[in-house]
Amino acid sequence: MTSVDTFPQAPTAILSALAEEQSGLIDLLENARRVKHAGREFWLGILHGHPVVLVLARIGKVAATTTAVALIEHFKVGRIIFTGVAGGLGESVNVGDVVVADSFVQHDMDASPLFPRYEVPLYGRTVFESNAALTALLHAAALAAGTVPAYPSARVHRGLMISGDRFVCGAQEAAGIRAGLMAAGHTPLAVEMEGAAVAQVCHDYGVAFASVRTISDRADDTAHVDFPAFVAEVASVYARAIVEKLLPEISA
Repeated sequence: MTSVDTFPQAPTAILSALAEEQSGLIDLLENARRVKHAGREFWLGILHGHPVVLVLARIGKVAATTTAVALIEHFKVGRIIFTGVAGGLGESVNVGDVVVADSFVQHDMDASPLFPRYEVPLYGRTVFESNAALTALLHAAALAAGTVPAYPSARVHRGLMISGDRFVCGAQEAAGIRAGLMAAGHTPLAVEMEGAAVAQVCHDYGVAFASVRTISDRADDTAHVDFPAFVAEVASVYARAIVEKLLPEISA
């Protein structure tokens, strides 16, 4: 019987931000096996003929970094896919839309005056790109996944995702974050709390990374409204559909 340990292909890690997203994928696993490592539960198995490792990222950049390192060093994954939700910042990015990240910036990184604001110290760079080929496949999968009844006009966007150790839920704060980045030449589409950290880890290890986020709010004063319902009825549905479209397109 084929297992994730014997499959002749490096596993694909599917990193979920929310338990609701992960549970739907666990239900589809063949030969599912739970492994505890680094204080986390990893699920190994076969999904649509591919070996996968499923895990929750946990919340924030440090927690997501630990999870990403464990996936790479302990489980030897060949690529990491991140699904989750985010707050919309781009003018045309609305609730129910999907954003596929092609690059990442930490909006709360500020080591000035030693380094320019937003630049990651000792890297000489502010932006960490996702893997171009994997991101193209993820973007195509998001387009093919379609929409949910609640958001029939939802759109798929592709561009800059920003991350920080703060849940952005005020219109004034969101506007300030966006204005600061725009002044530095960066146009953010959405904000979340983990992606830029995982992108930096994958840059360090040379592992392909791609991320997709469903827009649950506009990062304003309504950011907390009906969040559990949105996750269950929209974000989790999108995540499962996108992963199901993506995996058959991934080769060894």
